[in-house]
Amino acid sequence: MTRSPQEIKQAVRSRYARAAERVAATSSCCSPAAAESDCCSADAAGFGISAYTDLQPGEVPDAARLASLGCGNPTAIAGLRPGERVLDLGSGGGLDVFLAARQVGPSGFVYGVDMTDEMLALARANQKVAGVANVEFRKGEIEALPLPDAAVDAIISNCVINLSTDKPAVFREAHRVLAPGGRFAVSDVVARRPLSAEERADLASWAGCLAGALTAEEYLSGLTAAGFKDARVTPTVEYGPTAISALITATA
Repeated sequence: MTRSPQEIKQAVRSRYARAAERVAATSSCCSPAAAESDCCSADAAGFGISAYTDLQPGEVPDAARLASLGCGNPTAIAGLRPGERVLDLGSGGGLDVFLAARQVGPSGFVYGVDMTDEMLALARANQKVAGVANVEFRKGEIEALPLPDAAVDAIISNCVINLSTDKPAVFREAHRVLAPGGRFAVSDVVARRPLSAEERADLASWAGCLAGALTAEEYLSGLTAAGFKDARVTPTVEYGPTAISALITATA
């Protein structure tokens, strides 16, 4: 059995819409979104908010922290500098956007792109709470980014690219919007082996960040084909018997 890109996209959108709605509706210190997501258990070291070991209480809005559904901390590896322009692919509740905005300072700027209305609403509400001016959240898909060519100096993303059904388009678009010499620094789930057609047909596994995962070799090949240089995949945390989380870096 195969799944259409539309079926997969809808399954992913629904999962993350529910996660955003649950975060927006709760003031609990325990994230219901993280408990909901197969992608990042709140109890697993290196997943979700646990990957942000230096995050201080009150540093970001609680709802941004609770909505963290990633598998790493891309802002820790991107080497962001004051004045730079940054793009977060699949920005969710805005956690990485706000952290990046602090690193680039008032002379820099950070864009967050997400396809889910509920996540965008949550992120924009979090922006008001945080009082961050050098940030803009845009609706869009990472396969067709709503930015012009060479618009940013760095791209970050946290466990989102695996959710796309057209990763070559994601890599091409990332390369297009990066300025020459720009940096690509993301956290993602990487498969230990090529996944079978049956494994890739599991919609819950797609939304849980596994069925769409590339192998390290596939990731490197895709980045190189899109024009990236010096691409590297660095394993970080065990995800399960078929996958790991990893840091992926490259330059445009």
